Amino acid sequence: MDGSMFIGTWWALVPPLLAIVLAFITKEVYSSLFIGVAVGAMLYSGFNPWESFVNFFDIMKNSMNLNILIFDVLLGMIIVLMAKSGGSAAYGRWAGTKIKSKKSALLATTGLGMLIFVDDYFNCLTIGSVMRPVTDRYKVSRAKLAYIIDSTAAPVCIIAPISSWAAAVNSYVPEDAGISGFQLFMNTIPYNLYALLTLTMVIFITVTAFDFGLMKKHERNAAKGDLFTTGGEEFDQVAEDEINPNGKVIDLVLPVAVLIVSAVGAMIYTGFQGGATNLITAFSGCDAETSLIFATLVTVFFMLILYLPRKVVTFKGFMDSLAEGFKLMVPAVTILIFAWSLKGMGDALGLAEFVGGIVGDNASASIFIPAILFVVAIFLSFSTGTSWGTFAILVPIATALFAGADNLTMMTISVSAVLAGAVCGDHISPISDTTVMSSAGAQSNHINHVSTQMQYAAVVATVSFVGYILAGIIRVWWIVLGISLILLIGVLMGMRMFLERKQVKKHAG
Repeated sequence: MDGSMFIGTWWALVPPLLAIVLAFITKEVYSSLFIGVAVGAMLYSGFNPWESFVNFFDIMKNSMNLNILIFDVLLGMIIVLMAKSGGSAAYGRWAGTKIKSKKSALLATTGLGMLIFVDDYFNCLTIGSVMRPVTDRYKVSRAKLAYIIDSTAAPVCIIAPISSWAAAVNSYVPEDAGISGFQLFMNTIPYNLYALLTLTMVIFITVTAFDFGLMKKHERNAAKGDLFTTGGEEFDQVAEDEINPNGKVIDLVLPVAVLIVSAVGAMIYTGFQGGATNLITAFSGCDAETSLIFATLVTVFFMLILYLPRKVVTFKGFMDSLAEGFKLMVPAVTILIFAWSLKGMGDALGLAEFVGGIVGDNASASIFIPAILFVVAIFLSFSTGTSWGTFAILVPIATALFAGADNLTMMTISVSAVLAGAVCGDHISPISDTTVMSSAGAQSNHINHVSTQMQYAAVVATVSFVGYILAGIIRVWWIVLGISLILLIGVLMGMRMFLERKQVKKHAG
């Protein structure tokens, strides 16, 4: 059988759709992506067994991005070194001396969450252990702590250009998309409504002390001294990791600052090397992958100079962190390799051309595509428990829907909707590793965390859905974001007034 009969036809949709369906059914992303790639290889080879085998590995090899893998491993090393240094614990001790109220404790937790933006795993596990003694002192429920940890993990990483998440998204964008992966990622940030609105909501409920639903019950119980409500007994015997007594706040802050400064500097330099004439064109035309590798290497050497003379870590411990960092990133690297392979198989089968032709024939319906992609991404990410796997499946489809220079704005909005939906689904999924680690970091019963967070996330998701319908019509980021923010604040204030009136009536009756 000739494989060319499947290229550029609806058969090109089979591999990603099969991966989606299997992910829904199995709740497991590795095998789903693998089978999607394998079926794609068979279609491309006309079901010739040997050709399918050869094409499978050829496309996998040609689709891999070694730069991103090197960046992920070096970033893993930085994360491990930060954990070993005791800098986060030092921040907790410092914060404990400055914090005088419940509001300050919650704001300090939120601030630390935003500071540790390089990776969500490190974020989840660090913030809980550091801030838990402080929030316990001011009677913050463990469910509330878990919510803040989770809400400043993935939602912050997905709008941070210098993170493992940005690198991953960058690598999923096809070369013929008409825009570089990094530039597209930068363009998605103001349209990433779920992430931006989630952070807004965290600050709103912290400043106004407004809670609703199940979270209100947990906070009432915490005020009476019951921080757990249920499930507290499972943490009675939990041993804390040994904390480095030599660590200081600078051991956390300075490496992050060096990472940011060196990454931005390298991006500007490579941009001007590529022919840029100003800062804006320098950023849009930079070599992001090489810049990120350079920044992580500079940060590793800086941490060597910062830590070793002060005996914060030993030289052996420093070198061991390379292997430990690699282990930390193995799940992410595995998803990336299969995801790249699925994207490569879609390219080989002419997915972009087929989907682009369909959309071109139905241009009037395209305004609803971002909102549809947002919902699909939520369900897929919720079912699989991984946002990265969702990026891998849907980002190439989103770019294919609006291929060409004339459709860059709609491509940006659609990719933003995918990223936002994936983070939302991951946020509310009980099988998400980030959600599980947020529960573990806060030492909150996992079901308590999921059930309380789901209600808060539902409010943000609903507003975001409306925002993406508007985005498909208006296509101006500051108008869309402005309306979405006003709508969210309006909904929250309306809910607050309604619940207060209900409470007054209850007491009056």
